[in-house]
Amino acid sequence: MPGLLEGQVALVTGASRGIGAATAEAFAREGAHVVLTARTTGALEEVEGRIHDAGGTATIAPLDLTDGDSIARLGVAVAERWKTLDLLVLNAAMLGSLSPVPHIDGKEFNQLLTLNLLAQQALIATFDPLLRNSPAGRLLAVTSSVGAHPRAFWGAYGASKAALETLVLSYADENRDLGSLKAAIVDPGATATAMRARAFPGEDPATLKPASAVGDAIVALLKSDFESGYRLEVS
Repeated sequence: MPGLLEGQVALVTGASRGIGAATAEAFAREGAHVVLTARTTGALEEVEGRIHDAGGTATIAPLDLTDGDSIARLGVAVAERWKTLDLLVLNAAMLGSLSPVPHIDGKEFNQLLTLNLLAQQALIATFDPLLRNSPAGRLLAVTSSVGAHPRAFWGAYGASKAALETLVLSYADENRDLGSLKAAIVDPGATATAMRARAFPGEDPATLKPASAVGDAIVALLKSDFESGYRLEVS
């Protein structure tokens, strides 16, 4: 029986591990061909291998989203091969150092905003035409609760996610009445990932939900007729 995403093309950033990898594998199980992007080639190959072993298909595209025209080159490659993009998941992000706002390191903050915000806008701009070529293009951006609910010492990361949410929700509103393209925000909540372990080194990961639960929740969202601008909070 064909999967929900049979014949579709999905691009997932930050797909070498954690929520990105789990989402990519969930998409592949539903029949999508998944383009996997991240900086680490070896880790991407491991995800690609698991997808192929499970009967799915994937293509890896190792790149640094903050490196010059890497996003533009990726856009050209996807357009030449598939002409359209059905799903774009903006998942790649860096945590940075947790510190009081007056002590935020300017150089690191610049790097964080470049990846967590500026690269995300570049991805939207690059793939917007391909998403519009799809009969039901979907853009999903992964956020954090600190973007909506500021917390001490999380100012830098939280500010980047708050800005990302504003960007994506503006894009969702711009497209609300223009066609079938929709955008949504995904707040995964507490999940057993490497980033979470860095932020909470004393936490027992066994008490957290696995990244696969977030991938499954995203697939479930795609099965629904959600409104553009929807916010999914994975409990």
